[in-house]
Amino acid sequence: MAFIGFSTGALAREQFEVALTELERKPVDCVELSALRIAELRPLLESIPRLNLSRYRYVSLHAPSQFKGNEEHETIDLLFRLVPPTWPIVVHPDAITSFAGWRTLGRRIAIENMDRRKAVGRTALELKEIFEELPEARLCFDIGHARQVDTTMTEAYRILHLFAERLCQVHVSEVNSASQHDRLSFSAVLAFEQVSNLIPGQTPLIIESRVQAQEIDPEIESVKRAIFRDASALMSA
Repeated sequence: MAFIGFSTGALAREQFEVALTELERKPVDCVELSALRIAELRPLLESIPRLNLSRYRYVSLHAPSQFKGNEEHETIDLLFRLVPPTWPIVVHPDAITSFAGWRTLGRRIAIENMDRRKAVGRTALELKEIFEELPEARLCFDIGHARQVDTTMTEAYRILHLFAERLCQVHVSEVNSASQHDRLSFSAVLAFEQVSNLIPGQTPLIIESRVQAQEIDPEIESVKRAIFRDASALMSA
């Protein structure tokens, strides 16, 4: 059985409850609660006890993508105290200035590979340096970022091959030249198929494509075509 779901930020930006409502009748069984901007984090964390997430077999949380002043240390403290310990916490490596602080979260954090705008975390070699600082951290593999960095998918292959044991979820979307997350094109589906055999079938797929409510089901089908090439996987997904 495949794990397929959405990032709430892809559906409704900071309005995570709107996104969860849109997903209520959709064929998804995992979700990523997104707080990409620092102002979104505390309201999201404080709402967790009242959110009905019982239908999801996998839940993760995306931490803010940048910090100012003491915000990084405050964020680490909030995440440590308020995020359920079984939820992976997705972190952008370029946002990290205090590796010691993030190490306190151990394997609860999942480092995401970055798009070509960023100075770190784009390639397998750059990720290796991050994981040397955070030896317990897991990997959130963004397949769209990897394709944008290297359209031959060679870098995607290297990342998946080297860090297979760290993989905990996959971000799926097409990342355009402006580093925005679009719906999958036919060429993106073909590219993703090239490395799909390196993604274990039980890995949660979190769709980050920016879609309207009526586009959720078609995008799920596109993701299935990109990641699950054999008929049996499609039937069980």
